[in-house]
Order: sequence, then C-alpha cells, then structure tokens
Amino acid sequence: MIIEKTFIEGLLVLKPKVFEDSRGYFFESFNQKILEEAGLKENFVQDNQSLSQKGVLRGLHMQAPPHAQGKLVRVIKGAVLDVVVDVRKKSPTYGQYFSIVLNEQNKTMFWVPTGFAHGFLTLQDNTIFHYKCTEYYNKESEACILWNDKDININWDVENPLLSAKDVVGMPFKDFVSPF
Repeated sequence: MIIEKTFIEGLLVLKPKVFEDSRGYFFESFNQKILEEAGLKENFVQDNQSLSQKGVLRGLHMQAPPHAQGKLVRVIKGAVLDVVVDVRKKSPTYGQYFSIVLNEQNKTMFWVPTGFAHGFLTLQDNTIFHYKCTEYYNKESEACILWNDKDININWDVENPLLSAKDVVGMPFKDFVSPF
C-alpha cells in the first residue's frame, strides 16, 4: 500500500496494491499492521455504508469530542468527490479544505482524522460509499457546516445537489465554534 500525505497535516491518501487478471481483482482494503506502521494506531469500532444516486451531497458533518470520529473512507461502487474541512483551531490550515475523487477504479482510500468536517458528492448513480469509524455515532455531538459556505468556498462543481433536511440548514462557517 502506498500512503501519501496531503498539504493538510493528518490527512492521508492510501493507495492499495491491486492484483488484477482475467478473473477480476484482489486487494487488501484494511490492514491494521500497515496502518500502524504509517502512524495510524486507531481502534475502529463502527463501519458505515451508504448508497446514493448521482448528485447527492452529504455533509459537511462531524462529531464533537468526546465522540469525535476519525474515518477511513472509500468507494466500493461508483464515484464521489470527497471533501474535508480543517476545523482544528490551532491548525495553520484552519478553514481550508481538501478534496479528492474516490472511485471503484482507483480503489483509493482516504484517512480523515478527528478535527475535520467531512462530506461527499456522488458523481455516479448507485454509488456505494464505505467508512470505518473510530467512535460510535452520537446524535447529540454532531454538527453540520453549510456545504456551500461562502467563506470556505468549496468547488463542488454542482448547481443543485440533492440534500437532506439537515444539510440544507447547515451552519455557516463564521458561526461555527470549533470544539477542536
């Protein structure tokens, strides 16, 4: 597995070794030992999976401590534009975002530690998105930053995404008080 750092401290892009032949392909989608060697000594306690149609935007979500979640995300089928925003107050990249395309062809995984708001836009119908979490879901600790916040200025490259009621009323970044 190739592990690459990004310009935002803590975010990692993981590219597995994929073995393909006429029968199909094989790769390790999770290997605790390799992650630990890369400095990720996390305990994953919950796996989540979603199915979305093209144009669905989910996010920008996070959970506050003590229920903050680190997430190892990937696409099983289809494609997404995966986006995170640094909400760590003391970080030199506070308020900046990073985006990456994850799809079934590249099989790339993305490590999102605590201290980030996370969201994704589905780029294909019937996209299956999977993520391993380091903490259990806790509704009382969740927060949602407005997906199209003008201060963050994420280039989603979409006019009218399909949003949940929660995501429509996400909070503006200027009103967000980071717990990190």
